[in-house]
Amino acid sequence: MTTLTHRGRRAEAGRNSDKKPDSEEDAAVDRDLNDDDPDNSKDIRLTLMEEVLLLGLKDKEGYTSFWNECISSGLRGGILIELALRGRICLEPCCIRKRRLLDRKVKVLLKSDAPTGDVLLDETLRHIKATESAETVQTWIDLLTGETWNPFKLQYQLRNVRERIAKALVEKGILTTEKQNFLLFDMTTHPVSNATEKQRLVKKLQESMLERWVNDPHRMDRRTLALLVLAHSSDVLENVFASLADDKYDVAMNRTKDLLDMDPEVEAAKARGAEMIWAVLAAFNKS
Repeated sequence: MTTLTHRGRRAEAGRNSDKKPDSEEDAAVDRDLNDDDPDNSKDIRLTLMEEVLLLGLKDKEGYTSFWNECISSGLRGGILIELALRGRICLEPCCIRKRRLLDRKVKVLLKSDAPTGDVLLDETLRHIKATESAETVQTWIDLLTGETWNPFKLQYQLRNVRERIAKALVEKGILTTEKQNFLLFDMTTHPVSNATEKQRLVKKLQESMLERWVNDPHRMDRRTLALLVLAHSSDVLENVFASLADDKYDVAMNRTKDLLDMDPEVEAAKARGAEMIWAVLAAFNKS
């Protein structure tokens, strides 16, 4: 869907800145996936979708690039990964007929009917439960985005996703709400009001590719790995590294490219708890 490319000087970009079953065991690990982040206790908890949108927003203008056609599907991929990391959904077990990530269906883990606390996650869960036949990750991304020729499946489209995520960030004190006039129409925008939180997020991703680089995706914090995949798929990764000096930018982009060029099938087989992350990456690679 998107590609990682090198560039020379970046003057223009600088302006836009006990033993349990496997599934239960993986879910338990995923619920605690942030424990190894030393700064996590004092940070505002954001969903992956909120982090992706925050990275894509222009700080002062309060909207994403009009030319970004990838962020909508990227946010839907983020919803699936967030649900998986919370132990609410997973991929069906690998079998002889369905070994490939893109062939395996998404299923709901019926361990709890309690709300997740996020309206988009809860709405997606209801859609997945309501389907007569299970669907794959790629199909769900398309359905949630509204990209289907089947009129009976348009009911699964998530509407006003960016605006709903932005409102959640407003409630958390990270964005504010304004009205801007664009000659022919007025548009609600959400400029960044808490720049510290966005800077923390950018610094976290930069350090994961530089000072804290581990050269092994299975040793990375899963949310960090997921965010890198989603930022790439949403075409907002450039905003993360644009402020770096040229030499550090090249190192970070090369390492990110190497990470995202890994075979999702191979990497998913090594760490089952991260299967959904690699499945989403495989889906976007095929798009």
